[in-house]
Amino acid sequence: MASIQRAAVSSGSEGGDPATIDERKRKRMISNRESARRSRLRKQKLLEDLTEEVNRLQGASKEIIETIKKKEDAYLKMESANNILRAQTMELTDRLQSLNSIIKRAEEVNGNGNGFASEKPQISDPLMNPWQLSYPFHPLMASPDMFLH
Repeated sequence: MASIQRAAVSSGSEGGDPATIDERKRKRMISNRESARRSRLRKQKLLEDLTEEVNRLQGASKEIIETIKKKEDAYLKMESANNILRAQTMELTDRLQSLNSIIKRAEEVNGNGNGFASEKPQISDPLMNPWQLSYPFHPLMASPDMFLH
């Protein structure tokens, strides 16, 4: 065991005198301080980079949210217009069925079987030629207010 202690003592004294040991400690301390300073600078740079990335992503998120809102508004307007067109289509379909039943009835009345050729009566319908309206005509039309919730 004495030989182990002598080896430890000899390895401790191998560096030379105490001034050399103090110089090594001082250099190590300076090196550690410089390393810590570089580490703090890296952390600070990383924090700045991450802050910039957060700001960039928040801006992009706001733009996306704004785009989504615009698309939703456009969708609602188109849906409303589509509902109006559907209602108008239903109104016109009902009107057409009504006119067809009138024509059928007129054909039944005029086709009484007497052998005389008769012309079909002219039924004026302003919807058939809307550009030739000769009197004020206001058909029942759907409006956007009909579909508001």
